[in-house]
Amino acid sequence: MFGLYIHVPFCATRCGYCDFNTYTPGELGGAGHNVSGYLDALDRELDIAAQKVRTPAQTVFVGGGTPSLLGAAGLSRILTTVRNTFGLAPGAEVTTESNPESTSPDYFAGIREAGFNRVSLGMQSAAPHVLQVLERAHTPGRAFAAAREAQDAGFEHVNLDMIYATPTETDEDLAQTVEKVIETGVDHVSAYSLIVERGTRMYRKVSKGELPAPDEDVMARRYQLIANALEKVGYDWYEVSNWAKPGGECEHNRIYWRDGDWWGAGPGAHSHLGDERFYNVKHPARYSRMLAEGELPIGGTETLTPHDRHTERVMLGLRLKEGIPRDWVADTPALRSYLDRGLLSADDDRIWVTDSGRLLADGIVTDLLVAEEQ
Repeated sequence: MFGLYIHVPFCATRCGYCDFNTYTPGELGGAGHNVSGYLDALDRELDIAAQKVRTPAQTVFVGGGTPSLLGAAGLSRILTTVRNTFGLAPGAEVTTESNPESTSPDYFAGIREAGFNRVSLGMQSAAPHVLQVLERAHTPGRAFAAAREAQDAGFEHVNLDMIYATPTETDEDLAQTVEKVIETGVDHVSAYSLIVERGTRMYRKVSKGELPAPDEDVMARRYQLIANALEKVGYDWYEVSNWAKPGGECEHNRIYWRDGDWWGAGPGAHSHLGDERFYNVKHPARYSRMLAEGELPIGGTETLTPHDRHTERVMLGLRLKEGIPRDWVADTPALRSYLDRGLLSADDDRIWVTDSGRLLADGIVTDLLVAEEQ
């Protein structure tokens, strides 16, 4: 499969835990830094890229940042450009992320009419004090209302994003959040443990002792609470951090995990085509300037070796419930140990992490790859 990722680098405010390539109004100014300039530059990149790739997009994912700040009109323009450049394959999955606070029934109706068929909403938590610690600027409960508005507008596929193990969060906070997620009837849930990234405001608070660092034992317990609650009511995990009802899996993300090809458009976006990986310059002004000069805004490239490809295929593929081909990993004592302990399972064709092994997937992968080198 071939996917198209489009990065929208704008946010109304910066959350305390975020280290994504995003910019608030106060961080940008002058010609070429505005939304109109970004959209013009994006049109140019998509046009040039489509002539190089010459493959219709089977998935499109507009992420950020906060794509919903562009409104239905801005997102509709992006999708029109995709159709006119790459083209959309029949039955293409077309997703946009959205911040609940910048959505409305009219917004959802507008993007549905434009051709989007999947929405991913940043919810993080239902607990006000947890959102405050995350410096997440949306009203508790708004995410759930937005999910229902999206469904009312005709979206059958709606995702809610969760963050768990935030400092000050309790098991009860998490249980209430999951309960409210289930009540919305969305068909997809993503849940990620909080990672305190260097350079963020949260990192500085943790470093100064103003906030406790996330606890790994708490992370494991909270993950199991989420898994138990979701799987009890018909969601199934298909990747370690993602659950869906039947037919609700995100095909775009599967491209990443299956080592597929995608073009990343927009400031700072990364691309992967075969053995080549490359990324765009980060700042919107430089991005726009390079495209105005007729140049792809590539900031760097990397050619992957067979060893690199093998490492990434195993690392990403074993996070999927479907696992990987059996012959992708060598028959080592490490492999046999994980099979004997019930953390991996295998048949003649494939190998995969078990329910009890999925939370240990990253460590299992490391041990298998190290064992191959010995």
